[in-house]
Amino acid sequence: LAAQAGVRYSLENPKAYVDANLTGSWNMLQLAREVAPQHLMLASTSSVYGANEKIPFAETDRADEPMTLYAATKKSMELMAHSYAHLYKVPTTAFRFFTVYGPWGRPDMALFKFVDAILNDRPIDIYGEGRMSRDFTYIDDIVEGIVRLSTVAPDEVNRITAAGVEDTLSRQAPFRVVNIGGGEPVELMRFVEIVEAAVGKSAIRNMLPMQQGDVPRTYASPALLNALTGFTPAISVEDGVRKFV
Repeated sequence: LAAQAGVRYSLENPKAYVDANLTGSWNMLQLAREVAPQHLMLASTSSVYGANEKIPFAETDRADEPMTLYAATKKSMELMAHSYAHLYKVPTTAFRFFTVYGPWGRPDMALFKFVDAILNDRPIDIYGEGRMSRDFTYIDDIVEGIVRLSTVAPDEVNRITAAGVEDTLSRQAPFRVVNIGGGEPVELMRFVEIVEAAVGKSAIRNMLPMQQGDVPRTYASPALLNALTGFTPAISVEDGVRKFV
C-alpha cells in the first residue's frame, strides 16, 4: 500500500513513481521471496485500464495502453509480481482500486480540494467540462474488500467457474487480479452537487478542459470480487461524502 499514487503528480515528478512503484515494489517482491508469506497482496489501480471503451472494466480486459506513467508503473508492478509468483510460488493477489475517497484520504484528491475550496469561498476547478465519470469507492468498502480477499489466496481450489464471471487466476502462477469497485459510476457534475449538499453551500465553479492524462470514465465490474468473497462495495456516494464532510 506504500506506492506513489496519483495521476497528476506523475506528470510533475515521474522519478518518484519509478523509485517507489518499480524499485520499491521489486524490493517488496524480493522480501516476499525470502519470507514466503501465505498470501502477498498488492494495491494496483483502475488507471491501468487507460481510456478503455468497453464498460464495465473487467479484469480480463486489455490493460496495455496506459495514459500516464503512474498507470504504467502500476501495470509493471502487476507483471513483476506475476513473474515472482511463478518463479518462487508466492500466492499473490493484486487488487485494482477505483477512485478511493473518504476520511484520511489524500489532500490532492478532488473531494478534499472541493470541500476545502467551498468552505473557504474559493472556486473549484472542474475539468473536462464536468462530463467525466468516476466509480467512487468509499474507504470502508475498500478495507472490507481487502480483508475478505485476504482469506482467498489464489490457487486452483478456488478458481471461479461461475457463468458470466471470468477469473484472472493465472495458468502459470498462483496469481490473480481483482477489481475493488462497486460498478456505479457517478458523473463529475453530479458529484459536485452531492458535495455542495453535504457542505450546505454552493460552489464557485471554474469549468476547464480535460487535464493531460485524465480518462473519460472509470467503471468497475465487481463480478469477480463478488464471486470470490460474496461482497460488492455498496456505500453510496451521498453517504460517503457526508461522512467525509
